[in-house]
Amino acid sequence: MLKLSSRLLNCSCPVVRSFKGTLVKPSAPLYHRNISYSDVTMSSKSRMAKRIEGGGNNVWVEFGRLTAEHNALNLGQGFPNFSPPEYVKDSLCQAVKSDNVLLNQYTRSYGHPRLVNALAKTFSPLHDREIDAMEEIMVSIGAYESLFCSMQGLVNPGDEVIIIEPFFDCYEPMVKVAGGIPVFIPLRPTKSEGVVTSDDWKLDPAELASKFSDKTKAIIVNTPHNPTGKIFTRDELTMIADLCKKHDVVVISDEVYEWLVYKGHQHTRIATLPDMWERTVTIGSAGKTFSVTGWKLGWSIGPKDLIHALKTVHQNCTYTCPTPIQEAVAIGFERETPLIGKPECYFNELPAELEPKRKKMAKFLSEVGMVPTIPEGGYFMMADYSKLNVQMDEKSDEPKDFQFVKWLTKNKKLSAIPPSAFYSAEHKHLASNFIRFCFIKTDETLEKAEKIIKDWKATLA
Repeated sequence: MLKLSSRLLNCSCPVVRSFKGTLVKPSAPLYHRNISYSDVTMSSKSRMAKRIEGGGNNVWVEFGRLTAEHNALNLGQGFPNFSPPEYVKDSLCQAVKSDNVLLNQYTRSYGHPRLVNALAKTFSPLHDREIDAMEEIMVSIGAYESLFCSMQGLVNPGDEVIIIEPFFDCYEPMVKVAGGIPVFIPLRPTKSEGVVTSDDWKLDPAELASKFSDKTKAIIVNTPHNPTGKIFTRDELTMIADLCKKHDVVVISDEVYEWLVYKGHQHTRIATLPDMWERTVTIGSAGKTFSVTGWKLGWSIGPKDLIHALKTVHQNCTYTCPTPIQEAVAIGFERETPLIGKPECYFNELPAELEPKRKKMAKFLSEVGMVPTIPEGGYFMMADYSKLNVQMDEKSDEPKDFQFVKWLTKNKKLSAIPPSAFYSAEHKHLASNFIRFCFIKTDETLEKAEKIIKDWKATLA
């Protein structure tokens, strides 16, 4: 039987809210990034909680700062540098200016009624079931909060959570802050020559099975996958699902890139597989869906008992989400849902717009001697740079990919992300020859990147 975290057993009361000093029940662990107390003399009672020690380093802040310092072209972080659909922006403006004064006030804690109803209408047919808007959906501050609430609401101290590598970097600290124990299994590239696609990154079935035990509480599955772009096939998801059913394990399915699927590929929702709805929390993102990452709005969909655990954390954490943003996203779904499957649907227009960008990036990376992994979904591209003649400090404790990205940023004014940041300490070496680029950028930006690469290539001749 799937149970919520023991921390929440007596915590279904409404939140007692305050910002300064007032008790919040239950205690909501906070995960602070890039905070250092090394220069501060503190009593033992003034120090940060032990559960968040070691969580201060952040690859986004480090390389974002480096990019700015060297005025480099940013192909690192995953956000568009072009405008979202006009009607989406207009919807937000209209919500803020509406005569309905309640659109600028608190709305329902677990999701603005118009939005959860729109989400239920969109995702019910995609899940082959009627989703209860009020009981089986929770809206969150980005998919990030849905992940946080999943860990806090479902994971007990000592529970093991399987994480597939490479992984979005918040997975590991979120598991640890909940008292869980991360158990890692890597996707391994099976090709290094010729045309490499994200489908060539595979889980070893025997290795995967060995990670499951009676201590396993959950597995995090990210499909389409960041950073490889892999779309897990139905057979691969069935392999995972069978192990979850055998060991009574919850699936946290991070599907924020669900609409970013390229021609010839299909996204399968693991919750739609036989007997998997009951044990799956599916997480989505308005930022990825409508190209508005700064809006920070996400949602979780799943059975009532699992979503109740997330709601209990949410109501004692952020409590609610911005009302006008939820209203605008609801209008977006109301507009696009009837168009799903048609070329004019934004969910189809965006990947169609990104395909030539993907092709352009693969071409110019190949021309300089890198071996790109062609993604089936998402908007990131991994590339193997090991054939390039760039000297690294072999004696340095810093991973090679970190050294290479810093060299590229400082010397070629082109920034990216070192993917070993998405691996456990044990497996960081698997990423030492790779680099991650983002291609959801304007054509002008990609043309600048291409020129940097071509100029670099000329120096290698």
